[in-house]
Amino acid sequence: MNPSPTFPGVNHQPAAFRRWLANANVSTIYAVSGAMAGMISGVAVCPFDVAKTKLQAQGGLIALNLNSSNPTLAAEARAAAHQPKYHGIVGTLKTIVAEDGPRGLYKGLVPIMLGYLPTWMVYFSAYESTKNHLNRIESLGQYAFVSHMLAAITAGSLSTISTNPIWVVKTRLMSQGPNTPWQYKGTLDAIRTMYRREGIWVFYSGLGPALLGLVHVAIQFPLYERFKKILECDKPGNNDLGKNNMIPNLIMASSLSKMCASSITYPHEVIRTRMQIQTVTTKTISTNKNPEKGTAKLKYRGIYRTFKILLREEGWRIFYSGFGTNLIRTVPSSAITLVSFELVSEYMKDIQQKERLERIG
Repeated sequence: MNPSPTFPGVNHQPAAFRRWLANANVSTIYAVSGAMAGMISGVAVCPFDVAKTKLQAQGGLIALNLNSSNPTLAAEARAAAHQPKYHGIVGTLKTIVAEDGPRGLYKGLVPIMLGYLPTWMVYFSAYESTKNHLNRIESLGQYAFVSHMLAAITAGSLSTISTNPIWVVKTRLMSQGPNTPWQYKGTLDAIRTMYRREGIWVFYSGLGPALLGLVHVAIQFPLYERFKKILECDKPGNNDLGKNNMIPNLIMASSLSKMCASSITYPHEVIRTRMQIQTVTTKTISTNKNPEKGTAKLKYRGIYRTFKILLREEGWRIFYSGFGTNLIRTVPSSAITLVSFELVSEYMKDIQQKERLERIG
């Protein structure tokens, strides 16, 4: 796949960058390309990410405030239980702007950027390296779908474990509102306050559902590779991103694979969000004991228990709460991320090849 002709040529790049790139290995190129792709998609879809988090979290916050000792909060929670605050993507975005102004749409942008960059940097580097290694194994050569699935799970495990704390902070910041039991001034304040009040392990809340979510990438990326092949995105002699509808075909491949994976795995995201927004205050929901003495129990403990509680208290529809918003957010995000990765990585490899040829010449 050749780089898009809209990119500047190799001679327009700083000499130091060209020298660095000439000596870089392919894993480094994939890591940098993944980080840049994550940054671009993070900025583009932040408002939809905020809306999705608000929709997913509102049921848990209503349950929390119903048990509040503050009569005003309890009354508001009872009213909200009958008339939810957030309705669909447009209504949610309007409510956010009305309450917090346009800046509210980018609440949590810093942790999103801090999350997307390392997440995709680790993911793409591990995915491409693992995929290339597995493709060299003769017994897996005829089972491309299996090798792509294994590569996706390996890369997803590494990126999920290493970046889970960032996503916990992001979820707290995005779900924050006038009636939430936490009021953070920013990312650093959130980190300090969460650590002081809830301990180090709060940053790994929701890790179980997040790892369960590897099913998502195990479905998405093999399908993406398959759709790329069907749409001839990698066909020799027909792979110029600036010609033959290659960019539209990549967008289609990424969108179709994302929609298929999301429709199957979305419920785990709802479960993960509920587990992540728990605080010390939430621990008093099912007990009269003082949480400061360490005797209170978390309401949501484990994937299966959380699933049962949500099903019993809010019905099966809760597992697809915000799903439409999620698709509107994640499908464009997936297209932006994957197409950006393809463009940037091929562009960097093209510069590397030209620089190395110039050195030889």
